[in-house]
Amino acid sequence: MFESCPITLNQVDGNMHRIGAFFVITLVILYLISSLILFLYILALEFFIRLYLNKQFSIIFQLSKTVKKIFKIKTMMTDTGAKRLAAIFGLIFSILLIIEAHLALDTALYITASILLICALMEVIFDYCVGCTVYNIIKKIYPNFHS
Repeated sequence: MFESCPITLNQVDGNMHRIGAFFVITLVILYLISSLILFLYILALEFFIRLYLNKQFSIIFQLSKTVKKIFKIKTMMTDTGAKRLAAIFGLIFSILLIIEAHLALDTALYITASILLICALMEVIFDYCVGCTVYNIIKKIYPNFHS
């Protein structure tokens, strides 16, 4: 986690979020292979549930818990601010993908999907928070952002 991330002082299991990012990647790739927009709606709903409802209702959260238990992945606590920011970006990108799919904006859709996939892959592989880097840039441009 970067020192520039929004800090909430609440802790969550960062490894659970890394596993969840893998399922985000899976949903995006399933959409790109099949063109079934249902996968994008599921993705947007998942981010909405994580942000505004109870994460216990999230299928990705439940799958992540199961994978963590099966593979005996250790808990790695991290501040929830960065993960919440990533979920906000994920929801925005999911909504953009849905709009682009409905409007048949294929080039824009592939660019948006690529950005989302790269961000999620950075999280899964390197535990690197792209959202925190974006947050840091925004804070430099707008110092009162999120104050």
